[in-house]
This record gives sequence, structure tokens and C-alpha cells, in this order.
Amino acid sequence: MGKRRPIFKMYSYGEYSKWDRSSREIPKILDFKTEINAEIGTEFGYVLHIKNGKGETVEFKIDHPPFKDEEGKISPPFTGEQFIRTNDFEFYLGDCIWEPLEDKLGKWELTTYFQGKVVAHKIFTLK
Repeated sequence: MGKRRPIFKMYSYGEYSKWDRSSREIPKILDFKTEINAEIGTEFGYVLHIKNGKGETVEFKIDHPPFKDEEGKISPPFTGEQFIRTNDFEFYLGDCIWEPLEDKLGKWELTTYFQGKVVAHKIFTLK
């Protein structure tokens, strides 16, 4: 019998409470929406529930409006991966708005991949 494939379900998206990146706790949903009223410190993104994925890895990409990094270069999309630690796993993909606010406004596209295939995707507009 073959290994069961993970099941991915987005169960919330929008604006969240402040996220402590050092904690395993997922931030709390404040409002389900894709148009975000941008303010410094606003947290937005989505939460995936992943079943039967223990030991697997998901990749993610956050494509954002063009803004400059500390060296004055246009910052590339944020990318990374997340190891799935349990068979009943919650994964938060999101970001928090920082200064300067003006260059963060516009379209933010958040995507999660499993074995090269899109398993979650959401576009947020910061205004």
C-alpha cells in the first residue's frame, strides 16, 4: 500500500493578530478579506491545515510590490520552505507591514507549493 498524500485546506485568510514568529502558535484571524487597509504593523496572510503530511516539506513564495532593500536594490520575492512536523499541521503564510508604508501598497501574491504543484494561493491588495 502506497503512502497517503497530504491533504491541504485553506481555512482562513485575511487580517490577523500580531504573529510571534518564534512561537508555534498561529495568529488569530481578525477579519476575512483580501483588501487590506494598510497600516504599520498590520498582519495579513492565510492559514493552511495540512493532514497526513508529517515528514514532508512545502515551499512558499510571497510576491510583493517593488520596494528596495537595505542596499537600495529592488527586493526579490520572499521564498522559503516549511517542514511539516505532524499529521495534523497548521501553516501560516503571511507578512506584517513595516515602514515605509508607501512602497508596500499594491498586490501581494502568496503561494504555497507541494512537490512543485500549487496547493494554496491568495492575492491581497494593500491600500
